[in-house]
Amino acid sequence: MEEGVSEIRDGMRVDWDVAVAMDDGLILRADVFRPIDEGRHPVILSYGPYAKGLAFQDGYPGAWQRMVAEHPDVAYGSTNQYQSWEVVDPEKWIPDGYVCVRVDSRGAGRSPGRIDPFSPRETRDFYECIEWAGVQPWSNGKVGLNGVSYFGINQWHVASLQPAHLAAMCVWEGAADWYRDMTHHGGILNTFWANWFDMQVKTVQYGLGERGPKSRVTGKPICGDETWSDAQLAANRCEFGDEILAHPLDDAYHRARSPDWSRVTVPLLSAANWGGQGLHPRGNFEGYARAASKQKWLEAHGIEHWTHFYTDYGVQLQKRFFGHFLKGERTGWGQQPPVQLQVRRVDRFVERHENEWPIARTHWTKLYLETGGVLRHEVGASGGTMSFDAMGDGLTFVSPPLDVETEITGPLAARLHVSSTTADADLFLVFRVFTPDLREVVFMGAIDPHTPIAQGWLRASHRKLDPSLSKPWRPYHMHDERVPLKPAEIVPLDIELWPTSIVVPAGHRVALTVRGRDYEFANSTGARLSNFKNELKGCGPFLHDDPRDRPSALFGGRTTLHFGPEHPAHVLLPIVPGRK
Repeated sequence: MEEGVSEIRDGMRVDWDVAVAMDDGLILRADVFRPIDEGRHPVILSYGPYAKGLAFQDGYPGAWQRMVAEHPDVAYGSTNQYQSWEVVDPEKWIPDGYVCVRVDSRGAGRSPGRIDPFSPRETRDFYECIEWAGVQPWSNGKVGLNGVSYFGINQWHVASLQPAHLAAMCVWEGAADWYRDMTHHGGILNTFWANWFDMQVKTVQYGLGERGPKSRVTGKPICGDETWSDAQLAANRCEFGDEILAHPLDDAYHRARSPDWSRVTVPLLSAANWGGQGLHPRGNFEGYARAASKQKWLEAHGIEHWTHFYTDYGVQLQKRFFGHFLKGERTGWGQQPPVQLQVRRVDRFVERHENEWPIARTHWTKLYLETGGVLRHEVGASGGTMSFDAMGDGLTFVSPPLDVETEITGPLAARLHVSSTTADADLFLVFRVFTPDLREVVFMGAIDPHTPIAQGWLRASHRKLDPSLSKPWRPYHMHDERVPLKPAEIVPLDIELWPTSIVVPAGHRVALTVRGRDYEFANSTGARLSNFKNELKGCGPFLHDDPRDRPSALFGGRTTLHFGPEHPAHVLLPIVPGRK
């Protein structure tokens, strides 16, 4: 099949490998799925590196099989031949009068060029694609952006450029701040991105040609018609993991890959995953709260991050949103409350609508950490200390059994008073729930099947706060300089734990664990996915285990927590009462 060939199949007109020219002359390749008629239609567009011709079933078989087995509505009503990872199924959108455009990003799939994920060059390419789609003869001039994870993250970025034809965007589990959400949690390097680049991007780089997979629909190589050597491939991509490592502070490199919230003005739907700790929820909540858009909505749900985007629940929500803004239809979106939450209980989710985030009626409640490993409502009368191996499993502080069922929905924060035997210390905080017989309650998270309730991180030398952005419930760190610890010096640390939701039954206990390394539900779980290198032990692939970032000489001493009236340590919980 030649580039630019158009054919009718499965009730759609499909234009394969359409040329989209960038402002520097490079030609990207797009597949365009559209109604058979020659009218003008609104556009749903995605731009990303996962290869538009790679079938979901071939690239991510474990995720696909789990999803369709547990949610048969995903596969129903489609041949599923055009399903691809984290983008819409055109067979479910074309009948409603949309055009679906998938663009292979620069250097990936069938688009040539140098791969540099989330770079300003990529963001400019995305802008050019939106503006191109807005003036095609099959377009009504309104372009909507939709997609999961990568295809949501880059929406925040391109919206900052304010393309004229961008009419609405649905950011489904898309991080935003390149430093805080993605590469450095609390200042600690997240090794996910280096591994992700190896497993999910290099594997579909343009130039693999005959060495790479072929499209199950067209039979063509999904990674271009040229077949390059390993040296040629390496010369056409950035050294992603090493570049991230080389920027330990929130500098110009990170800011160029993050949104300017004051310029994000397009109508938006931000969909978060409670269990996406390490990547997926923070940017959705920050984006909803901080974007300048006057028309914006927040949704939060659970289970795997690739699932609800494709279920009837997710598709119907997206179509109501886009039908309103791209087609002017009366979908009921005009009456949609600003916030739609799937509130998590231990055995199910319950939908509820709110008018704001965080929820206004929240009772912000402090539970104090005390010696002996307890959480209580009052500060202890006397002080004390507890120490742990600075790169070890740490200490756990447990509450008495709860007297009544208690909903905790919102962002969390903690204040600790810490000293260290070395010049720095990494703190890994885990908010947990235990049954009356002290079995931990965990969930199927965005990726990991044993995800705890909430997590937060902070490198002690990054403790400086931004007073203009910090809230009691969401401390905001500058990350612009390193302030080492001094021997025996006690310093206060304000630590952000990412938003969560859980209705804790009466008789259960809540707990806060303060660790020196990543949380593990168990030493071995046997849980794996084909697109990740590591066994899934509780944090998914979002680990902080690069010895170059955490040398034992600097982080391997003893960490001491201080308590009592002079050093009150607490975790702040968003307890939400029922409506009266």
